[in-house]
Formats: sequence, structure tokens, C-alpha cells
Amino acid sequence: MKLLNAVQYLLCLGLGVMAPLFAEELPAPSSMPMGHAHEHTQSCQTQELRCANAATPALLPNGSLLLTWTAGGAVNFAKSNDGGKTFEPTVTIAQHQASLDTGGDARPQIVADAQGHVMIAYGYFKDSHWNAKVNYAVSSDFGAHFSPSHELIDHGESERFPVLGLKHGGVVAVAWIDKRVVAQQKKAGKVVLGGSIAYTQTADWGKTFAKEVIVSPQSCECCRIGLGINLQDQSVLAYRAIFDGSVRDHAVQMINDQLKASPLDRVSNDHWKTDVCPHQGPSIAISDSGALHVTWFTQGDNRRGLYYAHTVNSGGSFSEPMKIGHEGGNPSRAYVASSRDTLWMVWKEFDGVSSTLWLMHSKDQGESWSPMEALMSTQGYSDHPLLVEGPDQIYVSWLTRQDGYQLRALGR
Repeated sequence: MKLLNAVQYLLCLGLGVMAPLFAEELPAPSSMPMGHAHEHTQSCQTQELRCANAATPALLPNGSLLLTWTAGGAVNFAKSNDGGKTFEPTVTIAQHQASLDTGGDARPQIVADAQGHVMIAYGYFKDSHWNAKVNYAVSSDFGAHFSPSHELIDHGESERFPVLGLKHGGVVAVAWIDKRVVAQQKKAGKVVLGGSIAYTQTADWGKTFAKEVIVSPQSCECCRIGLGINLQDQSVLAYRAIFDGSVRDHAVQMINDQLKASPLDRVSNDHWKTDVCPHQGPSIAISDSGALHVTWFTQGDNRRGLYYAHTVNSGGSFSEPMKIGHEGGNPSRAYVASSRDTLWMVWKEFDGVSSTLWLMHSKDQGESWSPMEALMSTQGYSDHPLLVEGPDQIYVSWLTRQDGYQLRALGR
């Protein structure tokens, strides 16, 4: 690997936020108070939340927290009725041991509704060549019991980084990175990099799925996908596409109920020409006005760092990218969410010792933002910060080795 690409690779893995490379983990279900998590930071080989590398939340209309995480080679789930301070008994969704996908952008996904349906999706490696499968499991009783874990696709190629979204009427949208196009082209003697963006949806919580479609034939193969639902109940995907010349810049696409995808709209021309895996995908939010808001990371010729932009014409044109974070702060893992008339943004920065979670909000659809505010700081491993909307306000979800799982209300 050339030196420049090696440096880019380490930057994108999150060396500035060293945690992902060290795979340290973190604190705990059962009914143990989360505030005591720092007492349990030595050996972490169990399936407990204190040993998790990634945790993903969903909030029910009644405020209950549903949390899925990966730890000890297993995918797990637990429910909390007090904002994550204590949890009901853990449910193990599946066990894959060392083959579970716990890469920098890999995490279990979860959606749920008020009627008790819960769907969890995750990836695991089926061989030693990074070929993976996406599995899912479903509950109809708010997570007290789950179905056996099922393969999403049985065509035999690789799928990674699933993402879930909940549309009107209980339709669950599913997107992932798929390698069937790349495999077909390699069989034809063509040298192809990356993967493809695939999509399907289910109207009966996983009993049946629509025939999957390839939304875009070429994308980064190791970056998460951002998924939102627009005012027309269409799925909107944001992802790191591969343009001519191995340029890996971000794009958005909309998918209607007939699984027809719109043309690809480029978010910005960063011109990041690289053949390495950044391991840092984008985030997307859709506001009540219908505007799309995207955050992303780049090391391109035209701009480097963490950025935000929005579009008010469904991707036809985006605002001038706004740089996120402090110079020299190694900002990474930005996440954006919309709640009523307010946009919220969180990200991490690393100062060589501690990782700090930063926050901004906007009251004018991203035209201007509040001053940056430091919310929390930790040493050692920390997961990506996530935003999740509750019944009456937005919350930040953060999993750290030192301080445990934290769910904090940001505002109404």
C-alpha cells in the first residue's frame, strides 16, 4: 500500500479517535446501574453490554428504550424503561463468535413500532476473505422473544453494513453493500473495486420481502449507508459512491414504493481519489420541510475533514459544504437528525488522550448553527455517537468503555 493511502486509511479508520483500532469494549445490562460501569473495565469477553463494541438504540412512543449491541461474538438485545439506567434481561439474537462483523462501520441495526414489532439486522463473515452475510430477526412482543436469525439474501455473494428504516404502515426498508455485481464482473475478467448498493423492503415484518434491486452498481464496500424516509414515504439513501477515476465522493438517491431508484445526485465534489476503505460512512436526516441534510468525511483534493450540506430540491443541488469541528481536533463520526423545527448534529473529537462528544443545533434548516458545545468526554474506547428521536424530544446515544451506555435528552 502506498504511504499516502496508508495514512488516509488510518485516518479514516479513526486513528484520531483511536478506539476502533483497539476494540476495547464496555458496560452492562441486567439491572446493574449504568453509573457503576467504570468498575468493570478490565477483561471484556462476555456478551454483556459492558463488553460491547457497538450499541444501537430505538425509542418507542411510550419512551421505552430498545437497545441492540454486539459483544462476545453475539448480537444481543435488551429493553429499558428508565432511559438506559437499568435493563430487563438480555435476549441473545444470534451467536457467531469471531465471525461476527464488528468492523469500524459495522453495527447491529434496529427498528420498532408501537404495536410491539421489532426487527434487528446485522452482518457476519462467512469466510476468511471478508465475504459476509446479512441476517435479521423479528419480535412481535416488544423484544421479549425473537424469531431465529434468518439470512436476508440467499444468492451466495457477500452482503455487509445493513441499515433499516421504518416507513408508513409498518413497511421496513433495508439497504446494504452487496458484492454480486463485482463478483459477476470479476468472473468476466474485469478488475472492479468496491461493491454495490442493494435495497429491499418488507410490509409484514420479515415474513416476505420484495425482490431486491441494485440501486447503484458501484460504491465504497466498507462504509455505512445513511437512510431516511422523505415526506413522500420514499427511502432516501446517502452513501460513498465510486465515480470515474476511483473518486469516492458522496451521493444520494431516492427509492419509491415500486423500488425504482432516482438518478444519483452528488452531494459534493471533494475529489477523493483512493482505493482504500475509509470505514466512515455518511449520515442523513430529512426535516419537516422535506430538506435533506447530509454529513460526511473526506480526504479529497478539494476538501479534507468532516462536512455538512443540505438540499431543498431533493438533491438537485446542495449547499456549500460546511466544515464541522475544531481544527486539529480530529473530528469524526458526525451524525445529524431532525426533530420538528430543529436540526441536531453530534460528532467526536480526539485530543490525544480523551474523546469528546460535541453538539450543535440549527433552527433555520442548516443555514446557521449554534456554537459548538462539549457534551461528554471519555478516555479509552468509545462507539460512534448516535441521535435517536423520542416521543417528545431528541436524544444522543453514546457507548463508552469508561462510563458505560448513556442516553441523554438534548431538547424538545
